[in-house]
Amino acid sequence: MLEPKNNNELPPIPPKRYFTIGEVGELCAVKPHVLRYWEAEFPQLKPVKRRGNRRYYQRQDVILIRQIKSLLYEQGYTIGGARQKMSDAPSEVAKPNVNSSEIKSLVQDLEQVLSKL
Repeated sequence: MLEPKNNNELPPIPPKRYFTIGEVGELCAVKPHVLRYWEAEFPQLKPVKRRGNRRYYQRQDVILIRQIKSLLYEQGYTIGGARQKMSDAPSEVAKPNVNSSEIKSLVQDLEQVLSKL
């Protein structure tokens, strides 16, 4: 759903478990108040809330935010249209395109590495 040209403009998502709202804002080039608004508009976006109602986003939340941003800013959808597009195709949003032959190849490679260890 994200355009390849837009992926290159955004920084890579670091391998962390949780991100603060400020970190997500930098990773997605969106201000924190926009993220809070999108939480109210998109039911799929539910960050973990901890002490003092602080938001902690997970990797899938960051990917979802990037998809929302792409729908709204690059593809020209309205909030309602983007919400409908995301609810119509939840599998498209949640699952990246992975070929089963690629997975089998990776499993074989990992088994070879394990056998050498």
